[in-house]
Amino acid sequence: MKTKVLVVDDEQDILDLVRYQLEREGYQVVGCRDGKAALDLVGRERPDLVVLDLLMPGVDGLEVCRRLRQDSAIPIIMLTAKAEETDKVIGLELGADDYVTKPFSPRELVARVKAILRRGAALSEEGVVSLGDLTMDFARYQVLLAGKGVSLTAKEIELLRALVQARGRVLSRDFLLERVWGYDRAAEIESRTVDVHIRRLREKLGLEARRIVTVKGVGYRFDREN
Repeated sequence: MKTKVLVVDDEQDILDLVRYQLEREGYQVVGCRDGKAALDLVGRERPDLVVLDLLMPGVDGLEVCRRLRQDSAIPIIMLTAKAEETDKVIGLELGADDYVTKPFSPRELVARVKAILRRGAALSEEGVVSLGDLTMDFARYQVLLAGKGVSLTAKEIELLRALVQARGRVLSRDFLLERVWGYDRAAEIESRTVDVHIRRLREKLGLEARRIVTVKGVGYRFDREN
């Protein structure tokens, strides 16, 4: 069965361009031009990834992202003309996994899609890891805290997995960008991307957040012994 991607953009030309590029790579593409239709399609079509425009009439991309994150870990790539750092951070804080700014390179967008889906496939091969009150079932994209489910995005789970697998080694932001996001760009917004996801992850892990240690000027490590 083909991997299915939902593309949401109110500009028909952009929608057609992204559909063409993704279908060339063998993906099945479902498209729509507004947020309400996107929410309906996610429930009906069960896509493996969503490419989501930010500025749309009615229900905008940020609201779609927020609603999807209430009960889903589906990967989301924001595709938007808004390039300000604050807009990017808001999207990431709401749970978007990546952010591509218009005008964009179709090849870069396809590369981002492939990277996220590839890491998701690798993640599904992991087993269950239990540390303290944390139980992490990477195959099921499931994390439990003291027996209760924790709502994490796909990217937050991948970030947690990378830290856990490092077995106490310090991982730099650049390494995490390459390992978790699948691309290596040193611009400030990309470094901030890692920090935003780390902060969100800590907020959700309660007392176990102490295991994620900041090494000033270097990066982050996961403390298995704490």
